[in-house]
Amino acid sequence: MMAKWFNVGKIVNTHGINGEVRVISRTDFPEERYKIGNCLYLFMEGKEEPVPLTVSSHRTHKTFDLLTFKDYPTINHVEKFKNGLLKIEESQLGDLEEGEYYFHEIIGCDVWTVEEEKIGTIKEILTPGANDVWVVKPLKGKELYIPYIEDVVKKVDIREKKVIIEPMEGLLS
Repeated sequence: MMAKWFNVGKIVNTHGINGEVRVISRTDFPEERYKIGNCLYLFMEGKEEPVPLTVSSHRTHKTFDLLTFKDYPTINHVEKFKNGLLKIEESQLGDLEEGEYYFHEIIGCDVWTVEEEKIGTIKEILTPGANDVWVVKPLKGKELYIPYIEDVVKKVDIREKKVIIEPMEGLLS
């Protein structure tokens, strides 16, 4: 059976000379994914097989996660990793707490109001700060931004790919 891969980040550049890379993160759980000793798989365009990488260090800098990998101690070792995608296998996902979801489970869900009016489909998730924001492509009009907070998101049904919200005033206008 084919392994199912999940994107956790993209290497956009090197950082300094000590083998550190700059990653734009695509994961809800950077502290877990980039834990020292964790294995990530680097997918490079034009390469058949992913390169397994073991995390040696992780820190954040501005909007980036900075990582180093075991056995890749200098900029010369990691220069070639630029534009590579860091992924994990499905088996590495782990279990979530109730009320927590992976991005890939939420993206593609249809959004309905508590009055059973279909609003649109979740196409992206933003992580600007205290809570995630779900970007909805509406049936008509411009994109909507739904904060993932209890007051708004009433029910998430991953199996049915359906999210039920109670829009705050001004949310849908």
